[in-house]
Amino acid sequence: MILITGATGQLGGEVIRHLLKKVPASQIAALVRDANKALDLKSKGIDIRIGDYDDLAALDQAMQGIDKVLLIAGTDEENRLQQHKNVMEAAKKAGVRCVAFTSRTLKDKGTLVNRLMDSYFDTEDYLKASGLDYAIFRNVLYMDTLPQFVGEKVFERGIYLPAGQGKVPFALRSEMGEGIANVLAAGDCGNRVYKFTGSEDYTFTDVAATLADLSGKEVNYTSPEKSDFEAQLKGRGLPDVMVERITGFITDIKNGQESDVSTDLENALGRKPASLVEGLKVLFKL
Repeated sequence: MILITGATGQLGGEVIRHLLKKVPASQIAALVRDANKALDLKSKGIDIRIGDYDDLAALDQAMQGIDKVLLIAGTDEENRLQQHKNVMEAAKKAGVRCVAFTSRTLKDKGTLVNRLMDSYFDTEDYLKASGLDYAIFRNVLYMDTLPQFVGEKVFERGIYLPAGQGKVPFALRSEMGEGIANVLAAGDCGNRVYKFTGSEDYTFTDVAATLADLSGKEVNYTSPEKSDFEAQLKGRGLPDVMVERITGFITDIKNGQESDVSTDLENALGRKPASLVEGLKVLFKL
């Protein structure tokens, strides 16, 4: 049986949706915090297990009868590493055969500006040293986040981000979920690291040009100085800690932390992932 954590989240939902095409619902379990949010999953025949990454007793219970676990990275950035360790230790105690983890394609822990991303590398290291069989999915930045990055008034104001000409091989969340499901359904973890990215990398200049072509409107990309961007965010009332996180995230893009291109997702899907044009057409309804 395969346990999907974060099962009512966006990525977890996509993994389950595609996993149901590969294995019987009776072979899928879902770890959720709120049973009311999992009624649809339950109606499909999926085994619902209640708990969260901080509840050690619930995690022990959730692992009973499980062969594989998909550990979807937690969103509590400050406590994420300990939460991940809780899941892995519960899996190990229950004799789970394989733990898969959704990590990130960030290149170099040593040169990251956004240090909150360290927890992905640290989780990978802990999992590799745990004695568990593992599969690590290093997921690139979701193409689905581009509307948030560029803002809802992108066709009026253009794109204003200090990302320079940093490149990202964006991929759709739905296709990452499909790729993960295909790997989980195929067999053992195999102690493998997968880099799930699009087939081509793009700058925000490319994003602006693509949006312009699709919409028929002028869309310019401006890469301001970091200080000017921070001042704008603070002017919108964002607290300093949030300004630092956002700016650090975008600076890492500028510095090429997300620029790796791999064929792993293409191989897992059996086709090329959606291009920037195809993805933006759907995301912006163009």
